[in-house]
Amino acid sequence: MFSPWYRWSGRRDPENHVCINVATYGPGGRFTMTDRGRPALRRSADTFEVGPSRMHWTGRELVIDINEWGAPPLVTPVRGQIIVTPQAVTGAEVLLTPDARHLWRPFAPTAHISVNLSQGNVWQGHGYFDANFGSRALEDDFDFWTWGRFPLKDRALCFYDATRRDGTMLDLAVEIDSAGEVRMVEAPPRTRFARNPWLVKRETRADAGTRPRQRLAMLDAPFYSRALVETRLNGEVSVGVHEALDLTRFRQPLLKPMLAVRVPRRSGWTFPD
Repeated sequence: MFSPWYRWSGRRDPENHVCINVATYGPGGRFTMTDRGRPALRRSADTFEVGPSRMHWTGRELVIDINEWGAPPLVTPVRGQIIVTPQAVTGAEVLLTPDARHLWRPFAPTAHISVNLSQGNVWQGHGYFDANFGSRALEDDFDFWTWGRFPLKDRALCFYDATRRDGTMLDLAVEIDSAGEVRMVEAPPRTRFARNPWLVKRETRADAGTRPRQRLAMLDAPFYSRALVETRLNGEVSVGVHEALDLTRFRQPLLKPMLAVRVPRRSGWTFPD
């Protein structure tokens, strides 16, 4: 959805603009997002392939095989495997707009993840798997949003807060337990915290009197922030993944050439027999 090449194409053929985006964090972190053409796409009921990388659902695990190159300035191989093992798989589908043009699917809000990538990225721990779906560009329907997923001792809380372009607001809070049951819940107040280095506004949910704080910067851009954020929810301290997306900035035409440097276009591909 952030591909400048897809936008410049007129958004007529999404299958001609596909990628598997990989980002690692900390020392030696890499970012890869290669926009590939239709010949690089191959999929079945349980496998999604884009060029040399693929995602495969075994029935119990999501196995992600990565064979990519980092974007400038660290143009080096990013190769290896990620395995996501859900604690439970949900059947929930959440509308982000009343007309269902934008949906969120929290497939596995609580999971175990095993990472074994080049450049020394070897790690095991707590993870999650979700997805967004849409039939329109995000920037056509939203001005700004934040999202957060915070693990608690016996469940996970996810928050979606957004300002739509028609002036309406999205205030979504869901709780997912260890069995995969999804429930709407009341959220603590929206609470501002420090902007990212590009001055993107950031806020999330927090108990009254608590100010969230960044624990780890993960990805920063003029229109986007991803970070590990610490907050307090219903009396429990949690560190979770937080995103802020300024789509008013993203609509600016000058951002697209900047993105193209980090998102190269590779239209040709031939799968080996």
